This record gives sequence, C-alpha cells and structure tokens, in this order.
Amino acid sequence: MANGENKGLSILYRTEDWLAVWLGFLIIALVLAGLTVKPPKFKWTTEGEFAGLVKENTPVVEALAKLSEQKGEAGAATALGALRQAMAKGERKAVGDAAKKVDEALKPVKDKDFKKSVGEITKKLSSNSGALLEKIFAAENLLWSLYLLIGFGALALVGLVLLGQSAGQFIVGFPVVFIIAWVSQFIAGNFSINELGLEYVLWCLALGLVVSNVVGLPEWLKPAVQTEFYIKTGLVILGTGILFGEIVQAGIYGIVQAALVIAVIWYFCYWLSHKKMGIDQDFSALLSSAVSICGVSAAIATAGAIKADPKKMSYVTSITLICAIPMLVLQPAIAKWVGMPDVVAGAWLGGTLDTSGSVVAAGALISETAMKTGVIVKMSQNVFIGFAAFFLAIWWTYKECRDLPESERPGAIEIWNRFPKFVLGFMISSLVFSFLLSPDTIKVVKGPLGGLRTWWFALAFTCIGLETHFGDLAKMGGGRPAVAFVIAQSVNIIWTLILAYLIFGGVLFPPPKM
Repeated sequence: MANGENKGLSILYRTEDWLAVWLGFLIIALVLAGLTVKPPKFKWTTEGEFAGLVKENTPVVEALAKLSEQKGEAGAATALGALRQAMAKGERKAVGDAAKKVDEALKPVKDKDFKKSVGEITKKLSSNSGALLEKIFAAENLLWSLYLLIGFGALALVGLVLLGQSAGQFIVGFPVVFIIAWVSQFIAGNFSINELGLEYVLWCLALGLVVSNVVGLPEWLKPAVQTEFYIKTGLVILGTGILFGEIVQAGIYGIVQAALVIAVIWYFCYWLSHKKMGIDQDFSALLSSAVSICGVSAAIATAGAIKADPKKMSYVTSITLICAIPMLVLQPAIAKWVGMPDVVAGAWLGGTLDTSGSVVAAGALISETAMKTGVIVKMSQNVFIGFAAFFLAIWWTYKECRDLPESERPGAIEIWNRFPKFVLGFMISSLVFSFLLSPDTIKVVKGPLGGLRTWWFALAFTCIGLETHFGDLAKMGGGRPAVAFVIAQSVNIIWTLILAYLIFGGVLFPPPKM
C-alpha cells in the first residue's frame, strides 16, 4: 500500500502505518468489549501418531502411579492406574477420559511439583486424544473460518479504500490469500510437524512460493497481496501479549541472562554480517534480532520497525526455522551426554532455541526442571521484543536522517513523520495490558487476540511467498546471510552455555530452586 503525500489530519487515516494502528486498536477494543471470537482450530493427531504418543508415555505414567502410592496419594494412584489400563487398550477416547479423571484426582494433592509433572502428561494425552482430523472440517470450525474471512476482508477493505486502492479486485483476490493461509495452518497443526517445530509461517511462505513459482502471481490477485499492512496490524495486536509483569515473574536470573545474550549476540551478529561480510544494514539487523532475541517474532517486529524488505524477512524466518530443527534434537542430547545440571541445561535451551514450543519440547527430553528453567529464560527474552522494536525504530529513523547531506537533513517534524507509527501502537497495547487491565481480563482475551494475531501474520507470510521467486531467495546476499546466521548462532550457543553455567550453575549466584 502506498502512503502517498498526505497533509494535516489526513495522515491519521490515509497512511498505512496509522491505519494499521487504528485497525489493531479496533480489533483489541472489540475483543475487550466482549465480541465472541473463536479462531479456527487446526490441531490434529492421526491414529498412528496417538498410538506412538501413548507408547512413549506409558512408562512415565507407570512411574508416576508408583510415586503417587509412595506419597500416599491414593486417589491419584487409582486414577493413574486407570489411565495406564486405558493406555494398554489403546482406545483413544478412553485414554482422553481417563486423563481428565486424573486431573480431577490431582486437585487435593499438595505436592505442587508432583501435580505439575502429572498434569503435563495428562494434558498432552487428553488434548491429543480429542485432536481429530474430522473436527478441523466440522461445520462449526469451517463456519468460524468463513466469519474470519469476511471479517478480515472487510477490515482490510476499509483500509484499502481509505488509501485509494481498488476495492473490486481486492474482494476477488483476498479469499485466495486467506485459503492459502488456512491450508498452511492446517499443515502446521499436525502433531508430528508441530513436534519438529515447523511453524505455520514456514508453510505460509512455502505454499505462497509454490504458487508464485509454478503458476505465477496473476494481476487480479495482486491487490490482495498487502504484506506490510497485514504485518503492521498483527504487530499492534502482538503488543497485548508482551507484558511487563512477566519480566518480574521471569525472575532476576532469567532477565540477567536474556539481557547479556541479546546485548552481546545482537552486536556480534550485526558486526559480523555488516562490517565483515558486507551484508546491508537492514538484513544485518534482521539476522541479529532473530539470533539474539526470539527468532521469528523478533524478526517480524524488527522488519516492521526498520521498514525492511519483506523478502529479507522471509529469508531470515526460513533460515531461523530450518536451523532450529537440528538444535532441538542435538542440544538436549549433548546436555545429557556431558551430564549437564538440569537447571543449566534448561537455561541453555531457553536462551538459544527460538520458540517457546521448541524450548518446552527440548526441555522435556531432559527433565521437568530443565523445561521449567528454559521457559523462564525464553519468557525473559520474549519481553525484550517491544524494547528492541521501539529502540530500533528510533535508531533507524535517526540514522536515515543523519546519512543525508546536512542541507537536506529534515527537522524534528519530518523525523516524526518518518517514524513507524505502528511501533507506538505496539507499545501502547503492551502498556495498557501490562498496567491498566486486570489479570482476569487478560486471561479471558489472551486466547482470542493471540489467534487473531496469528491470522494477520499468516496472511502476511503468505503474501511474501506470493511475491517472491525461488531465484530471488537463492541469490539474496549470495549465501552470505545464511553463513552469517549459522556463525552467529554457533557463537550464541557457546556464549549462552557459558552464561547458563555462570548464572544458573552456582558460580556467580546461588543456584535457583526450580
């Protein structure tokens, strides 16, 4: 979407940045006002996958049943025994029902650690027992998909009209973009694919690339391909999930490690990629944020803050997700092989793996302590997204103006005009949800807003794929960005391991009780 030359108050409703802010605020306000939103469900587990999950967790359930007997928790022991019997029979519904009964039996249990250990297993079993493929194509789920198609299309259409774009062609093309995003989330919802950490953004990008490189991007579809508008709107909503209170909850250890990882690795990656490898500044900033903060989310926020080329963002997100797969498998194996303390291993995983899901999965391969520590560290890094986006936006705006000849340097008003306004929307959303709303309210709206944010990003990455050719990605930077990312990630793994030992291993501070 082109912003054009707008003056006066028209800037507030005829520029892409401000429209993304108002649209994001409108969506947040509607959800807070009680608008019922049920984003379509995409989680599904095949019979074979569920059987494998049951087989994998049978020894764990047996061990927990014995432990509950030793603790004198007769109710929990009986419920776990019934769950074990249901798992032996392999009946999917029976396993799910038995897992829910275990949760009921756990309510009077006082041992919080034991309760949490059992709860994690039963939650996984019960949620996957009901994750049936037919539910994805049930009438209610498809109907909510249609509601979202109409709602998102109508909201985006208003923005297009205000920006002077063609409404007719958008109406024809938007359903196609939406359907590709829907199919991408359906693929990503599969149990095995989810376990590998292959997130929806990768599938949106991949399917979009297939269409653009096999069929081509037809002219009638181009008006619906509005990458930046979708990303900016999603980022405003993302602010509702970045809560300052979580910094306190994460604990001082996690905050210290996250701050040191981000400061050192961001600068190292930027220095390596830009100063030493000649990669442009935008690309280098995207790589640095993805490696040091929290992967895809950080790359998206950074791309918006510095107005980077969406193709560069797609490159960075792709390499981030691809590199995460071997890390997810190898890091827990290395931690166990060298006898790394669980709390140190968790801090290491939380500081290097780029998604909360991958941290949970990798930590679970070691122990509950490792998983808990990893989530705390990852949470600490996630809350820095807002700070990073805000300060990068200020720095990039100043840098652009500083690089101009002195006679052409704009004044304060022009610098303000160049500042990405949706970053302000992001920060305002974060501040409101951090300090003005009650925890109960946030708990109610967190799920719907998270689902809507995911949809905006899914549309954006689908559009990136539709606008990109394989050749463009292969030629981008001559392979240097990928090399820079791998080197920086390798340094990140080593540096974070050192910090994990120093901070969580009892060297600088007393070991935390997890």
